[in-house]
Amino acid sequence: MVDVGAGSKGKAVAGGVVAGALGLISVFSALTGQVEGGGATAAVVGVLGVVFIAIALLPVLTWRKITRPRKLVIEQPGIRWDDPAGRSWAVAWSELAAVAVSRTVQRRFRLDDYLMPRKVMLRLDLFPADPGFRARHPEMEHLWEFHRVVNGYRLPLGSVRKHIEPIEQGMRTHRPNIYLGVRDEGFMIGLV
Repeated sequence: MVDVGAGSKGKAVAGGVVAGALGLISVFSALTGQVEGGGATAAVVGVLGVVFIAIALLPVLTWRKITRPRKLVIEQPGIRWDDPAGRSWAVAWSELAAVAVSRTVQRRFRLDDYLMPRKVMLRLDLFPADPGFRARHPEMEHLWEFHRVVNGYRLPLGSVRKHIEPIEQGMRTHRPNIYLGVRDEGFMIGLV
């Protein structure tokens, strides 16, 4: 079992606090005349501050959705996604031709000689054994050929590297013959 929703609370709070702090500093600076460049520049800084405050409010407004429990379960009958407040599904092993874990590594550029750890985006790819799979599983339609997977389903699992080990263990225990392993799909570029 992989608990995908476990770390979402901390990330949501951290992102909201950072965005809120930037927004409040920007608005305060614009209103108290601490921005150089005149009134137009102060107005732009103030508007950016309001945007950051709105971003900070997103976790508050979507708290129930962000913090809902979401679990990937690999068991004897098959694979299932348990999302009580979302779209749960279950697939029997006999319905799958192959399963893989795909990952994309985010390369980061150095700024001021400081380099943060690389971020990894993980997804579980499921490839149906027969053409009738889509008709039998309409609850999975939102995952069909999602984010560059071809003739398959892609379930995003976030950026937690430790999810790979339990998925591999579950696949090797229950269906090693259809497990394709971890597939690297290149990288994304980001600034540090």
